[in-house]
Amino acid sequence: MPVCTSDSSVSGRGRGVGLGLALLSAVAFGGSGVAAKPLIEAGLDPLHVVWLRVAGAALVMLPLAVRHRALLRRRPGLLVGFGLLAVAGVQACYFAALSRIPVGVALLIEYLAPALVLGWVRFVQKRPVTRAAAVGVVLAVGGLACVVEVWSGLGFDALGLLLALGAACCQVGYFVLSDQGSDAGDEAPDPLGVIAYGLLVGAAVLTVVARPWTMDWSVLRGTASMAGRPVAAVVLLAWIVLVATVVAYVTGVVSVRRLSPQVAGVVACLEAVIATGLAWVLLGEHLSAPQIAGGAIVLVGAFIAQSSTPSKGSGQPVASGGPEWELSRRGTSA
Repeated sequence: MPVCTSDSSVSGRGRGVGLGLALLSAVAFGGSGVAAKPLIEAGLDPLHVVWLRVAGAALVMLPLAVRHRALLRRRPGLLVGFGLLAVAGVQACYFAALSRIPVGVALLIEYLAPALVLGWVRFVQKRPVTRAAAVGVVLAVGGLACVVEVWSGLGFDALGLLLALGAACCQVGYFVLSDQGSDAGDEAPDPLGVIAYGLLVGAAVLTVVARPWTMDWSVLRGTASMAGRPVAAVVLLAWIVLVATVVAYVTGVVSVRRLSPQVAGVVACLEAVIATGLAWVLLGEHLSAPQIAGGAIVLVGAFIAQSSTPSKGSGQPVASGGPEWELSRRGTSA
């Protein structure tokens, strides 16, 4: 899981198309977990599912990598870092968490990333943060306590929770790396090229880690159970690669070119809601009332944290949106 042209230059039709694309991106990203979990339960290792997703998307995006091959010379560090954290790290931790905790819980924990970015800004970059941003952090952490039901002694698998938190930390790398070079004007790295090479680097790293030659390929020839209903495993894989990865990234980038980061941020926060709703309907993963309330608080806190304006004297936003938009900041204005 920003770009910048002036809002005044965006036509009503352009904003409508941008909102539609942003919603499509949120739906696509949100559907990855419900398609991946049945494959994991059918016998695929979570890392193998991640490798299939990233390697498949890398092949689809290969033409864009060839087109933007100059990035290899100009920004090799950015491409490697993006592939390691924003692709391999986020996906591996998130999918591993799915094998141990519900989809909605895993994604809600991952949505602590905007709050964690504030820690990076405050303590690493030594920049002030707004009071509203701090309130967002408190709300997000409080909501998370409800989601995991701390009063029950952490009813969820502790390792699963740590893996989901690892995904959130890698998501912070997504934010930080995505912002690199965003103020370079025409010299800024093309976001689609960064995505393409990030997927290629991620696929290379995951090939070593996941060792796909040990995978039980026969699982892909069979079916997986989705709430008791058999679904062809290859159909689920196609959804994960084409929709939940390629379509999700591309529509996310294009949508931000038509919207301000703040507007795109509101729509992107729907990803967690969509994922939780899909898991409820398709996988039968029901959450309790306190967990639902906690999830809502997490989203509110994350939104406040990522959309708050900078403190006086701060030259840049404290945190400004999801990973896919941060990549595409080139060319728009808040």
